[in-house]
Amino acid sequence: MYEKIQETASWLRERMSTNPETAIVLGTGLGQLASEITDSYEFSYSDIPNFPVSTVEGHSGKLIFGKLGGKDIMAMQGRFHYYEGYDMKQVTFPVRVMHELGIKTLFVSNASGGMNPEFKIGELMIITDHINFFPEHPLRGKNFPTGPRFPDMHEPYDHALIALADKIAAEKNIRVKHGVYVGVQGPTFETPAEYKMYRILGGDAVGMSTVPEVIVARHSGIRVFGISVITDLGGFDVPVEVSHEEVQEAANSAQPRMTEIFREIIKRS
Repeated sequence: MYEKIQETASWLRERMSTNPETAIVLGTGLGQLASEITDSYEFSYSDIPNFPVSTVEGHSGKLIFGKLGGKDIMAMQGRFHYYEGYDMKQVTFPVRVMHELGIKTLFVSNASGGMNPEFKIGELMIITDHINFFPEHPLRGKNFPTGPRFPDMHEPYDHALIALADKIAAEKNIRVKHGVYVGVQGPTFETPAEYKMYRILGGDAVGMSTVPEVIVARHSGIRVFGISVITDLGGFDVPVEVSHEEVQEAANSAQPRMTEIFREIIKRS
């Protein structure tokens, strides 16, 4: 696997005309941020050696290079999910490649279900911590040389970047919440009882991605900032039916605010 990672990084490096130290993973319904990237060039996942291909509606499947906030960046427009049938090595393969390309900071975004009664649909939740409910750990198996066998996870989401995001949100009059993200395998949305359980355990939002990518990023010494867009609500007295289309619609409406925060953090950090 490590040889494949190096092969993919080498293929990209030969074709890159920029030198990004920042990467962004765009979640469900959040791919429009890619239109904000200037001086861009891109590669389809299907053209990149060893890269998986996204199968989920709303995930375009492109690796985009260019500028955001005046800085060189790379962006994944479409991620890979455990529920698609990939193993964790495949799900986190792009993050391993990012490390080989010299990425120092990773921005992650996702659409998630809110369990905190203070949350509203369309709100942005800055991720302060996570709970891992995936049945397979992304670091299971032979240890990669990018980090220790037993990596510390006391600060999975960078405190300085969170503080900067709060400052930017206040300046721009963007309402943000803080919360704990619960990562689950999917692909079913949660039952009312599951929502309540995750809330009791300390979760504020739940989704089917992000956690594996963050674990591998931290193992590789990459600092992380994450935002969840609250696209549906659950765990309350009245059960609410939710569809993938509704999740995408709610994510779309929140994109300008998330993009503003990402752009300003990149510009100032």
